[in-house]
Amino acid sequence: MGFSAADWRVPAMVAVDDTTVTAVLSERFGVRGTVRDLGSQQDRNYRVRTESGGDHVLKLANPVTDPATLLAQVTAAEHLATADPALRLPRARPGVDGDFVQRITVGGVALHCRLFDYVPGEPIMDSRYLAPRVVARLGELAGCTTASLAGLDTPDTDRPRLWDLRNAPDVVEALAPFMTDTVRAERVVREARAAHARLRSVEARLPVQVIHGDLTDNNVVCEPGPDGRPVPVGVIDFGDLGHGWAVAELAVTCASVLHHHGSTPASVLPAVRAFNAVRPLAVPEVDALWPLVVLRTAVLVVSGQYDVLQDPGNAYAETALEREWAMFEAAVSVPTEVMAAQLRATVGHFAPPGPPPAAHPLLPDLAGGVETLDLSVSSAALHEGRWLAADAEDALAARALEENGTAVRTRHGEYRLTRSRPGEPDAATLALGTELRVAVPTALRAPWAGSLVRHSPEGVTLRTEDGWTLVLDGIDAGPDAEAEGESAGVIDSNRAVPAGAPLGTVVPRPDGRAAHLQLSRLTDRPAPRTVPPELADGWLSVCPDPAALFEPAALAAPAVRVAPAVPAARTEPGTTAASLLERRDRSFAAVQEHYFDSPPRIERGWREHLVDTEGRCYLDMLNNVTILGHGHPGLSEAVHQQWQRLNTNSRFHYESVVGLSERLTALLPDGLDTVFLVNSGSEAVDLALRLAWAAAGRQDVVAVGEAYHGWTYASDAVSTSIADNPGALASRPDWVHVLPAPNAYRGSHRGPDAERYGPLAADSIRELARSGRPPAAFICEPYYGNAGGMALPDGYLRQVYEATRAVGGLCVADEVQVGYGRLGTHFWGFEQQGVVPDIVTVAKAMGNGHPLGAVITSREIADAYRSQGYFFSSAGGSPVSSVVGLTVLDALRDEGLQENARIVGGHLRDRLLELADRHPLIGAVHGTGLYLGVEFVRDRATLEPAAEETAAICERLRELGVVVQPTSDRLCVLKIKPPLCLTRESADRFAAALDDTLTHGW
Repeated sequence: MGFSAADWRVPAMVAVDDTTVTAVLSERFGVRGTVRDLGSQQDRNYRVRTESGGDHVLKLANPVTDPATLLAQVTAAEHLATADPALRLPRARPGVDGDFVQRITVGGVALHCRLFDYVPGEPIMDSRYLAPRVVARLGELAGCTTASLAGLDTPDTDRPRLWDLRNAPDVVEALAPFMTDTVRAERVVREARAAHARLRSVEARLPVQVIHGDLTDNNVVCEPGPDGRPVPVGVIDFGDLGHGWAVAELAVTCASVLHHHGSTPASVLPAVRAFNAVRPLAVPEVDALWPLVVLRTAVLVVSGQYDVLQDPGNAYAETALEREWAMFEAAVSVPTEVMAAQLRATVGHFAPPGPPPAAHPLLPDLAGGVETLDLSVSSAALHEGRWLAADAEDALAARALEENGTAVRTRHGEYRLTRSRPGEPDAATLALGTELRVAVPTALRAPWAGSLVRHSPEGVTLRTEDGWTLVLDGIDAGPDAEAEGESAGVIDSNRAVPAGAPLGTVVPRPDGRAAHLQLSRLTDRPAPRTVPPELADGWLSVCPDPAALFEPAALAAPAVRVAPAVPAARTEPGTTAASLLERRDRSFAAVQEHYFDSPPRIERGWREHLVDTEGRCYLDMLNNVTILGHGHPGLSEAVHQQWQRLNTNSRFHYESVVGLSERLTALLPDGLDTVFLVNSGSEAVDLALRLAWAAAGRQDVVAVGEAYHGWTYASDAVSTSIADNPGALASRPDWVHVLPAPNAYRGSHRGPDAERYGPLAADSIRELARSGRPPAAFICEPYYGNAGGMALPDGYLRQVYEATRAVGGLCVADEVQVGYGRLGTHFWGFEQQGVVPDIVTVAKAMGNGHPLGAVITSREIADAYRSQGYFFSSAGGSPVSSVVGLTVLDALRDEGLQENARIVGGHLRDRLLELADRHPLIGAVHGTGLYLGVEFVRDRATLEPAAEETAAICERLRELGVVVQPTSDRLCVLKIKPPLCLTRESADRFAAALDDTLTHGW
């Protein structure tokens, strides 16, 4: 249209003092009160508190704004209020004369003003992290607003509107020259022109209607949700209302997400899904969306810079500059072609058509089969951490080529474990091309006619007329283009070639490097070889599989274009994490719950790391079962060897069951000399109680509150945690007697006063005996695990054990979670209390994930079980299980894991205490060694549990590559029980992720 900067120039507002504002309120609206300037980019807005307690906003519009436009904004808000009465909106108050828009004169300048009821809530004014559900709510609001306003007809202004994205190309061209940073200015113009070029093909098909025009993060009002996240509940500031493309409303909302902490283009997808659910997007709108996001951010950048030049004292505009640049950089960080394809997939539209079928094989002389390397998360060739080696892919390929003798290729669309890295949850694991290695030189031929160009000494690009490119790298591309005649070989700059023309040669390389083949429909940049998984659908549509070009079966395919298949998990094509979860829900009992609402599909572990099927690597701060770490080579080999030799039940006579029993008793105090082997902690606790009943000749048992011991009848009976069973305390059998939880942080006796728990517990046991119900046993974790890794008060177990034994009962130490060196300073938890139990139960760590548990007691107590019959566990103490137990003990000793728990655990605790000094949500850091808990509270005085916040923090930590979960009856404690091989670097990584979450939000 040829607009100039003057067309977009909005004059600076005339100075308005508080006295004038107060007079306007009184004279025009009959309101008296105090005023506070709220700031604005072009207008003047004031918060008004009336003498009667009312709350309003006075808006003085810039002189260029037409009064009819101001009235239209009032009408639009009323229209939305009728459509959605629950939505909070700025409702206008009429002046004393009945008109909503009042004309005033300030300093000789005519202005118009309106008074609105204040909309309660807080806008999202900072750049903190926005959770997907918050982003989705923004998209839902945009969709509802767009759908409602579609039925509103207001007159359009004659003046071109700066924020109407139909004008965005002109705005950028007019205002970019005023940017002081010419490099940035050139980039903005270049990207805006490219976005506009993509928009031209669909803009005529985009619906136009009245839109809010500025439904952004700071133009919604929010209430804090139970988890502390903002919940958008209202829409404010209708100052940009007008006619525009309906999809522009969503583009504006999406753009506003991009400056938030940790945001990428993928962060907007929840908003798009939510918008589409209430106001469905047509294909042209989907294709226009990302170019409009780019244009919106470009307009923000150029107009922000221009406003600062025109109004140097405008702090509101100045503070927005870097935020607006961050939005622009995020918007252009991914090609618009990729985002268009991703957005189509997000709302369920078909992907654009794929490349034409090959008219000629790419590698016609390739003899024999081509072996395909498996570099996925499930690859059997990448055990024992081999995937972390820098040359892992080259080494596997070399070995495969030696065995195959012809050619070896990698898989396109595979999430490569070899590209996954600890500490990099967003690593580029998705392969967008195929690598090929050959045993003998193999000619490459053009699969289609096209234009050929050398883009590097070892690379050529073949471009087709319909926009597809075949990029070949790492090949022998022939002599330089400057050579003449036949010596010029196959390469010439932009040379037209027919199908079947020579492109170069794939040659064997002594250094093992591969040729790389990639299809792409990007027009302005080369595609990366690998990308992070978050935009997989988009990238795989833009860069489809080139294998069909050189596999013989491809030539027999029908010559039709089809949408490329985009399976989302390459370890088992067609099975995504979501579809697998659906199958789980159909066949696996729902009471066997899973971590996280939308859990990643974990198929590999290594040391303290877990890897999902998309190659995302997570730090496992939760898994107290795998005490040695995941994928332990020694344990794997020991099980493999034993399983090949023998696995049966413990009634047979073999060495390993004896060896394991001897090793366990050697680790315990004298007198604990007899071992039962079972399959789990629940079985171990159940058996321990049965032993106590048999030895004591009665059934009453004393347990403590907030405890979990298992799921069998007896172990569940003494489990008192309401987190695991909300009805636990009310449903205990009458033979279970529950002592108050000896919680020194939030129990009835806190801090130094916690020493009272022991005497009071002992008194309760003596009172039971006096009432004729002396307990057969007292059972307790010697370090309070289920409550969050808390030490028992000093002397607690000594006093309770003495009272229990004095009335003829036995003392059971449940070491299932805390034993085996996790405390660092002690191998067994009871050692920290300076006591010796009568019965010890152990499991979890004992088998490093293998089902294995044990009960260790005295010979006398063990023999008492004869009164109940005999004991037998089919798999308990089997040869394989016994070898597992022995190997775990060997590794704990040989790898110094208890000492590592002490050193690294001490370092991690120090890091967590430092975080507690800076983040008031942390009420306490419990525990020692690698048995820790971080307790979150909303108030350090009242200790109100921050349960919802804890769950949300765990979700955010998962996004940052850390797996951790809540524990305690209040579910407000982070359960920190990682494998004992945790390194100092991993501990620091966890502390940094938690710091990031508490600093920037969850």
